[in-house]
Amino acid sequence: MTSLSLDTLNAAAEPDFVAALGGIFEHSPWAAEAVVAARPFGSLAALLDAMVAAVRAAGPERQRTLLAAHPDLAGKAARAGALTAESTAEQASAGLDRLTEDEYAAFHRLNDAYQHKHGIPFIVCVRRHTKASILTQFERRLANDSATEHATALDEVFRIAALRLDQLVAAPDKLPLAGRLSTHVLDTHGGTPAKGIPLTLFEIGPGDARRVVAQTVTNHDGRTDGPLIGGRPVPIGTYELVFEVGAYFAARGVALADPPFLDTVPLRFSVAEAEGHYHVPLLVTPWSFSTYRGS
Repeated sequence: MTSLSLDTLNAAAEPDFVAALGGIFEHSPWAAEAVVAARPFGSLAALLDAMVAAVRAAGPERQRTLLAAHPDLAGKAARAGALTAESTAEQASAGLDRLTEDEYAAFHRLNDAYQHKHGIPFIVCVRRHTKASILTQFERRLANDSATEHATALDEVFRIAALRLDQLVAAPDKLPLAGRLSTHVLDTHGGTPAKGIPLTLFEIGPGDARRVVAQTVTNHDGRTDGPLIGGRPVPIGTYELVFEVGAYFAARGVALADPPFLDTVPLRFSVAEAEGHYHVPLLVTPWSFSTYRGS
């Protein structure tokens, strides 16, 4: 949630500036201290660039201390409620606060293996991933060498910092962090947008588990009043859009079998670009449907 403006930060006393930005890098207010003398910043991008440059210039040992300050994903600190407010919200965004005991055990095993091999916590910008994608990244990166993981973890820290800064500070510019997922329904039997079709967006998790992300109804243009996901990254992973089309065609007076050939239509698709624009429409008749990736 945005709580202060860039102009306010530029005019703040040094201790207030550092206090406001002290959580942008996990438990590392020194990143804010390093850039306070460079004010005023003309844009949010300039402020972010300065903080990233300060961390890059800090050297490997201080960088490693920064990486070590991050909590394990779904680890003991998370279960004890001992995370920072930022980390708590981030882990919750991917459902890591709602794991089964088997899932907690899997994260515990991976956390221990990663720490043992690389000496730092596994760090990923969870706002850009689904639970399934995080586990895939965990397994993939566990095989890397430690130098590669130091660099990769640092890049992920910069992604986390950018999202935190974008949420906290209002500025004339916006950082290029948000993706978009939208849909519309075209009734190709009637040659018209399909109004009033209920639809649900599910995130598909490990074991084919489904978590509801959004529920809405198409408007007079066959679209939704807002994006299904917007104003934030679209988490990398697999999704399913389920459209309730049977009642729509029945209400139009179309002669349907009993039960109708198509009642609900599921579209399963995957997102690989968290900052990408995905448009997943449904072109439907009572007897057929198709889709494509739009933008």
